[in-house]
Amino acid sequence: MSGPILKAAILVVSTTASKDAAADSTGAILKDIFENEGDGKWKIAETKIVADDALAIQRSITLWTDRNEPVDLVITTGGTGFAIHDVTPELQAVATLLHKQAPGLIHGMLAASLAVTPFALMSRPVAGVRHKTIILTLPGSPKGAKENLQSVLKLLPHACQQAAGSDSRTLHAGGVKKLEKDAGISSDLTQPSHSHSHDHSHGHSHSHGHSHGHAMPVRHTAPDENPRSNDPTLGPTRRNRSSPYPMLSVEDALKLIKEHTPRPQTLTAKVDRTIVGAVLAEDVTAGEAVPAYRASIVDGYAVIASEDGSGSKGTFPVASISHATPGEIPPLQAGQIARITTGAPLPLGATSVVMVEDTVLKSLTEDGQEEKDVEILAQGVKPGENVREVGSDIKKDDIILRRGEIISAIGGELGLLASVGKAEVQVYKRPVVGVLSTGDEIVEHSTPGGLRLGEVRDCNRPTLIAAVRGHGFEVVDLGIARDKPGDLEQNLRDAFRKVDVIITSGGVSMGELDLLKPTIERSLGGTIHFGRVSMKPGKPTTFATVPVKNNAGERVSKAIFSLPGNPVSAIVTFHLFVLPSLHFASGISPAGLPKVMVTLAHDFRLDPQRAEYHRAIIALAKDGILYASSTGGQRSSRVGSLKSANALLCLPTGNETLTKGKQVEALLMGNISSDFNAL
Repeated sequence: MSGPILKAAILVVSTTASKDAAADSTGAILKDIFENEGDGKWKIAETKIVADDALAIQRSITLWTDRNEPVDLVITTGGTGFAIHDVTPELQAVATLLHKQAPGLIHGMLAASLAVTPFALMSRPVAGVRHKTIILTLPGSPKGAKENLQSVLKLLPHACQQAAGSDSRTLHAGGVKKLEKDAGISSDLTQPSHSHSHDHSHGHSHSHGHSHGHAMPVRHTAPDENPRSNDPTLGPTRRNRSSPYPMLSVEDALKLIKEHTPRPQTLTAKVDRTIVGAVLAEDVTAGEAVPAYRASIVDGYAVIASEDGSGSKGTFPVASISHATPGEIPPLQAGQIARITTGAPLPLGATSVVMVEDTVLKSLTEDGQEEKDVEILAQGVKPGENVREVGSDIKKDDIILRRGEIISAIGGELGLLASVGKAEVQVYKRPVVGVLSTGDEIVEHSTPGGLRLGEVRDCNRPTLIAAVRGHGFEVVDLGIARDKPGDLEQNLRDAFRKVDVIITSGGVSMGELDLLKPTIERSLGGTIHFGRVSMKPGKPTTFATVPVKNNAGERVSKAIFSLPGNPVSAIVTFHLFVLPSLHFASGISPAGLPKVMVTLAHDFRLDPQRAEYHRAIIALAKDGILYASSTGGQRSSRVGSLKSANALLCLPTGNETLTKGKQVEALLMGNISSDFNAL
C-alpha cells in the first residue's frame, strides 16, 4: 500500500432505517467492502442514517465536506430510484452541492449493475466533487450498493487524491500503466484481432460498402416482372420468384409483434425460490400488519412513561423479561420495569423503552443470576420512545407490490411477500420456447470427422437456445427438420404440442426448398403478419401466428418466428423481434433490449437502402463516455462478427458516412466494458 490513509463517510438514506437502525444492512456491507477490498487505503471516519429528506441529506454531507478537515469521500446509499420519496439525486438541484461532475464513475457503476440486470438502468446515480471531497450515490439495495462500489473502488483513491489538491504531474508520473498497477487494476482487454483501431476505420473503406471481398446479391429485374405461387407442390417452375410479402420497417414489424403476440396467461405460484424472475399478475395486499405487535427497537427496559415525561428517572424493580421469542409476558404494573431485547414485544401496559445504555444495575437477586433493581438515568422519557408500533412497517391491507413488478433475485420482493405471510400469488406464465433448425444441408455441430460437400454444421440452434435460456426462458430443443413439406409440417405440429413459441432458422428466403412460409400458411392455417423487414441483416425474417388446440382442447393462438439461416441474421433478429415478443407474453415491461446512446469511435458507412443493426463493442472510455466500435466485417454468415459484440448499433439508411464522434442509439446485448483503454 502507498499513499495516505483516506477517510470515507457513509450516509444511509432511508426513512425506515432512520426510525429503526436495525432495518439497515447496506451500511455494514459497504464498511466490509472498504475494509476487505480497499487494500488498506481507507478508514471509515463516520456513518449516519437519515430519512429520505433533501434537507437532512444536504446537512449531513456539507457537515463532512465543508469543515476544516473534510473527509475524502462521501458515499450515500438509498434514494436513487423513481419512487416519490427518492430524492438523493436531486442534491444537485436542491443545494447545488456538486462543484464538478464525474460522469465516468456513473457509467462505470451502471455498467457493472447492467451486467446483472437491465433494471440497473432504473437507478439514477450522481457522482462529483464538492470542495475537496468526492461524493458518490449508490442504490439502497445491499446487492446493488455492493456491486456499484466494487466497480469503482480501486479508482477512488486516485480521484480523492486529485480532488484533495495533490499535484497531478506527480500523481501521473510513470504513465497510465503505473497508475493501473498502483490501483491493482488491468487494462488488458481480450478483444478479437480486429486490432481495435481497425485503423479505426476498419480500413473504413471497409465502407460497410460491403465489398470486404465478399460477393453480394445482384438483381436485374423488377419484382412485378415475375409470376408468383407459394404452393411447393407445383415445383420449381411455378414457385415464387419474388416475395409476395411487403417490406416493412422495423418499427412497423415491432408494432405487429406487440399486436399479435398472445396475451400473457396467469397462474398461481408458490412464494419460494422458484418464483424468482416471475412477473406479478395482480396487486398484492398485506393480509397482516408488520410488525404484528408493539416491539422494542433497542435492548433495554420497557417502562410506563407519562405524557409529560415526568417520573421516568429513578430506581425500579425488574418485574419480567421479554425476549424476541413467542410466549406470554406478564402485564407491567405502575412502578415496575421489564428487561427487553431488540425486536421483543412490549408487555401489556408498557409505553416506552429506555436503552440499556441509559441505565445502571443497582442490585441482584439472591442467587446473583438476575437483575433485581435497575436505575433509569433518562429524564423526560415520552410514550412511544424506542418502540416500533403495530403496522409501522406495513399496514394491514396495504398494497405491497404492484401488478407488473418482477420478483428479482436480489430478494427484496420475495422477502416482502414472506413478511406478510403470502404463500401464493398470481404471476404471468412464462412461455416455453422451442428452437428448430431446418434444412437438408444442416448436420449436428458435434458430428465427428470432416463434412461432406454441401453439409453445414448447425450453429444456429445451440446459439439460439443459449440466448433464450440467458433471458430466463425454458427451452425445448426441437432438433433439425428436413426440407420436405410433410416432414416440416409434422415437426411443427408436434412442436406446438410441447411449446408456446417456436423459433426456426433457415427456409425463409426464395429458394425452391424454402418451405416455412408456405407450410405455415397452407398446411397449418397460420397467418403471416410479416415476411420481410427492411433491415440488415435479417430481411426475410417472418412472424406468424398459428391456431392450435391446447392440452385442454381449447383453440388458442401460438407464435412462430422464422429467422434467416445465416447465423448472424438469426441472433440479431432474435434479439430484435423474438425477445420483445417473449417479454410481451410474460408481462415484462419495458420489452426488448435496453437502449443507450453511444458515441462512434470511428466512421461508419450507411447503407442506402436498409437500416443496419451493426454488431459493435461498447466500452466506457477514460473520458466517461460510452464509445462504440465495429466488430469488423458484417456479412450475415460471418459468425465472428458476433464474437465480443455486446451491442447492436441502430444505423439509419443513408448515402453518407456517420463520422467519428457522432451519437447513435444502441441496443445492449451484453456487459459494457469498463476498461478505460478499450478504445
